[in-house]
Amino acid sequence: MSKDISLVIEPLNNVGVEVSGLDINQPISNELKSQLHAIWLAHGIVVFRDQSDITPESLIEFSRIFGPLEMHPLKATTSAEYPELFVLENGGETDKFNTAYYDGEAIVNRLIWHMDLHYTGKPNRGAILSAVHIAEEDGQTGFGDLAKAYKALPEYLKNKIADLEVAYTFEMQRIKWRFADNSGYEPGPFSPKKPADVGFPDFPDAVYPMVVTHPETGDKILEIVEQFLNRVIEPEKIGMTHAEADQLLHELVEHIRKPEFHYWHDWRIGDMVLWDNWRAMHCTTGTRTGIKRLINRTTIEGSHTLGRQLAASE
Repeated sequence: MSKDISLVIEPLNNVGVEVSGLDINQPISNELKSQLHAIWLAHGIVVFRDQSDITPESLIEFSRIFGPLEMHPLKATTSAEYPELFVLENGGETDKFNTAYYDGEAIVNRLIWHMDLHYTGKPNRGAILSAVHIAEEDGQTGFGDLAKAYKALPEYLKNKIADLEVAYTFEMQRIKWRFADNSGYEPGPFSPKKPADVGFPDFPDAVYPMVVTHPETGDKILEIVEQFLNRVIEPEKIGMTHAEADQLLHELVEHIRKPEFHYWHDWRIGDMVLWDNWRAMHCTTGTRTGIKRLINRTTIEGSHTLGRQLAASE
């Protein structure tokens, strides 16, 4: 691929961009790599369509443009041949552990808004998803821009949250997530009840500034997602009661749920989606039981600790 190739950049619905004119199986010049990295930083969510043959090798090599890759700590979720790949599968042997009920209907691997490794205090830098097998129905992935969500806050609210911290509690049972929308939700009979059920260790609470400054772009990020969100740390320092702090979190969660901050990706073979995990949240609709869906993912290593783990005495 010549270095003077012209990329076409078009806005997606609401947030992010689609980039065309790229073939990841052709040599990519250093100049083009820099351009791709700049697009990622500028927009946070980047879609590439119509790639003719996304092999594990080509996905891994392309992903390294954006930084060193991080191996997933759970070997059961990675490819034995390509340890850099994190395999997301519906319609397989593990479905029963990932099935829950929504208004009485069994759904596999539905995930609400979250950021990867958020519970550690050191989220990964980003990730790329690549479609291998498309679900016959459903199976969308949603992305939300938390930089845009911050910018849209009224000034009084920006001022109110400027010096607050928020805690996230690693909890396997969704019904215990305090700010999730659990209307119509029921866990499945094999839904994990504790981290050890799925091979995870226990994690201490992770604490973040409610407004994080992006280490590379300097953008202000509203550090609020539904998954594991638990409480405001020391709300009394700005004169709030704990009940008022909870109400504030409910208000902010409703804010990040607004459609104008979201892009929903309908998968096609040949698709890749790159996102900035320091800026964008994501989720998935899941699929009905028995529906095959297979997505490969690479994970870009996080070089900064954006939060902290809470000491037992706090």
